[in-house]
Amino acid sequence: MPHLQCRLFTLTALLLLTIRFAAQNSEPAPSITFPGSQSPFQGSQPEEKATPGVLQLNFQEAIDRGLRNNLGLLLSADQTITARGERWKELSNLLPNLQAQLQEDVQTESLTAFGFKRNVFPFPIPRVIGPFNYFDARASLSQSVFNFQNLEKERAASENLKSAQHTYQEAREVVVLAIGNAYLMAIATSARIEASEAEVANAQALYEKAVDQQNAGLSPAIDTLRAQVELKTRQQQLIAARNDYAKQKLALARIIGLAPGQEFVLTEKAPYEALTSQPLEVYLQRAYTSRQDYLAAQAQLRAAEFSRKAATAGHYPSLGFNANYGDIGVNLGQSNGTWQVTGGMTIPIFAGGKIHSDVLEADAQLKEARSQLGNLRGQIDYDVRAALLDLNSAADQVEVARSNVELAEQTLAQSRDRFTAGVTDNLEVVQAQESVAAAHESYIESLYAHNLAKVELAYAIGDAEQGVKRYLKGER
Repeated sequence: MPHLQCRLFTLTALLLLTIRFAAQNSEPAPSITFPGSQSPFQGSQPEEKATPGVLQLNFQEAIDRGLRNNLGLLLSADQTITARGERWKELSNLLPNLQAQLQEDVQTESLTAFGFKRNVFPFPIPRVIGPFNYFDARASLSQSVFNFQNLEKERAASENLKSAQHTYQEAREVVVLAIGNAYLMAIATSARIEASEAEVANAQALYEKAVDQQNAGLSPAIDTLRAQVELKTRQQQLIAARNDYAKQKLALARIIGLAPGQEFVLTEKAPYEALTSQPLEVYLQRAYTSRQDYLAAQAQLRAAEFSRKAATAGHYPSLGFNANYGDIGVNLGQSNGTWQVTGGMTIPIFAGGKIHSDVLEADAQLKEARSQLGNLRGQIDYDVRAALLDLNSAADQVEVARSNVELAEQTLAQSRDRFTAGVTDNLEVVQAQESVAAAHESYIESLYAHNLAKVELAYAIGDAEQGVKRYLKGER
């Protein structure tokens, strides 16, 4: 049951991370819909070819593969490219626009359409003249000299690009968190298999002992039945643990993008190293300067401020000029060079309320960006404090669980001796085995929670990609 709760907690955490990631990418990137309710960070673009043989997969290798293949990260990279394109689109309004045109025109004209009447003139006038032609080769240049609105839009787009880049780095942190959780959960399940195998061996020995004593007339049949039920129960748990481990490996393979059918083994065991923590203020200060989602939110706020200025700048006049130079004539051999330069000022007088609506929308976006930044700052404070609380609590639970395992094993040994000596029936031994199994499960859960708390602390302060491996070794 505790293991199921951990799995539900993991899925909930990934869903919340996905919602936060999607909210941070809502501007300027277009919305993306995913089939079903699966988080993109739980998927990947699998590698095309499997590695020959059995892949030896350690923790760092899993992270490196995930940072290459994880779907959430790939989508974030695409959104960064989209933001870069938006920035170039706004920048193009400030840069010169130079184009060349080559034109050959052959046409006829209707004099009647211009008002010429045949009975007005003493000589006949044709209704249509032509055909005639002319040739024009020309280069044109247009340049905005001063347009404060376009300038502020380009600045907003630049900040949106910075936000997208920070969000991409945040996506890398989320990938490390997802991989760390999946890898730790898998090796915790592997530890359950080892514990279940030992419990099956103990139950088998108890059953054989009960059969021998029943055959010798030293114990009743109920002891044999009780030992057999205990053996079947432990075998059932072992089967479930092996199946769960296989599924955990599949989930890990999906996250890091292993080729379908790739055989691999996890080379690391569940580590335990006490982490020498730093003061809370140190972690908070590091989080405010390193958390990529916080830096992205700050860039979004600056982008909203520039967008507000751009909307207001719709009232301002703008300056620009156009110039062209070319060769025009009947044909290329009978042509002359001509040029034209035009400069002017555009003064907005009345735009039907469009500028006012732009300002209102920009104001709303600015208020939203400020609210999101303030909320995220509070969320960071919560994340750091909660991670430290979980880390300290899990460390204490590991120590208690480890001591409980030793006590439960001592109790089991004494119960066996009492049963062998005929002092008691095997009910006491079965209960002791139940206590040993519960103690091992509690130790595995506490060890998993302790290591996950380290990963979450590294993520909370914005140091997941670089610090997870270091934190698992107990280094700061």
